[in-house]
Amino acid sequence: MDFEIDDYNALHDALQKLCRALVAECVPDDAVFSSKLVASELVSNVLQHGGGHARFAVVREGDMIRMCVKSAYSFCPPEKSVCSKVDSESGRGLFLVDEYCETRTYSEREGICVVIKIKR
Repeated sequence: MDFEIDDYNALHDALQKLCRALVAECVPDDAVFSSKLVASELVSNVLQHGGGHARFAVVREGDMIRMCVKSAYSFCPPEKSVCSKVDSESGRGLFLVDEYCETRTYSEREGICVVIKIKR
């Protein structure tokens, strides 16, 4: 599945389509939730900080869901994320993404790519 996201309405629609497609493939609820959360965090970051346009691609490969998000402007996130302080208003998104994913990589061509394991 490939999506072009320019605003939060498009993100909302894409997340609904993603969830419907995963449910149709009999992906367990926890993996559907993880996919929606990770996609929402990564694409929201692009809309807020990365030029306002994101390309978002999702592929199921056996017991893995591979997701890539590329912004209009290249952004290579830090290799290791840290959770922000309790009283901070932001800074938890990448930490959350890393908690739900098996791997997170970055390339100029694909942007930020993550792998979510489907546990049965």
